[in-house]
Order: sequence, then C-alpha cells, then structure tokens
Amino acid sequence: MTTMVRSIDPLVVGRVIGDVLDMFVPMVDFRVQYGTKHIFNGCEIKPSLATDRPLVHISGLPSTDNLYTIIMIDPDAPSPSEPKMKEWLHWIVVDIPQGMDASKGRELVEYMGPKPPTGIHRYVFVLFRQKGAIAKQWQLPSARNNFSTRSFAAYNGLGLPVAAVYFNSQKEAANKKLRT
Repeated sequence: MTTMVRSIDPLVVGRVIGDVLDMFVPMVDFRVQYGTKHIFNGCEIKPSLATDRPLVHISGLPSTDNLYTIIMIDPDAPSPSEPKMKEWLHWIVVDIPQGMDASKGRELVEYMGPKPPTGIHRYVFVLFRQKGAIAKQWQLPSARNNFSTRSFAAYNGLGLPVAAVYFNSQKEAANKKLRT
C-alpha cells in the first residue's frame, strides 16, 4: 500500500504553522483515528468520541531503528479568543517504532481527551523523528498548561517535526431527551 505524505497547506491555513510549529517539510505519513473516524486536517471531532486514546500508526516497514515521538496539544486553551493557557498538553509518547502504533511506545504524559470549555479548539498531533532510543531522562513539564511544543522539541533534541495533523472540537450540547 502506498501512502502519501500530507500537504502542509492546511496546517498553514489552520494557523498550526505559526501558532504551534515553525515551517517544516513533512517527511513521514502517519494515521490518527478515534474508533473508525480517521483524522484529517480541520475535521470536526466531538469530545465524546475522543475520550480514549486514539490509534496513531506511523507508516513504513516495521523498524526499531527509526523511533518517533508524538505530542498532542490544544493551542486554544481556555478559549480561542483568549488562549492564555496555550498550549495545553494532552499527550506525549516516545520511542514509537516505525511501522507500528503509539501503543508500542512509552507514554511519558498520560492521554487526556479534548474538553473545550468554549469556542472551537484545534487539537494538534505533532510527530518527531528521534535520533535514537531515549536513554536520558526527558525534561517533562510540571503542568499541562502553557506547554511549548517548540521548547520541548529543542530541549530534548527532536529538531523540526516530520508530520502533523489537527482536528477541531467544541463543547457538546447537553444531552436532551428526544420527544416523539
């Protein structure tokens, strides 16, 4: 099966490039899905669909020589008009082998599903190629709020991302009973 690396254009239009990441050249294809719903740039996902960890699969032949880190953040916390807590960290997994999914890596920050309090939030998955297995202790954030993907990547020697994808989500209306 042939996979195509995603275009960076939707990341520019969605302001992921600029707000979260610097310009980069996508070099790896990866798939993110919640249940049967595949994530593509700018799609809408209800928070109730994303309560459990997504399946994140990195393309390529299985190889423990090529390892990856995935980071999930919300750059719009607590609200898109006043993102004073940006970036809100939702997940970090390291040492993910090429050709496998994130469950084969080491979870450094436990997954937290989207819970946008107000407005439409972007949830960004950023993929980095590691230079090797993580041997040293990583500098982990002390809190989930005000995380910086750029600073984390620089401090831990990850360089620029090799792929990214984002989805939009907003607070769901309270369940109302259907009347017939």
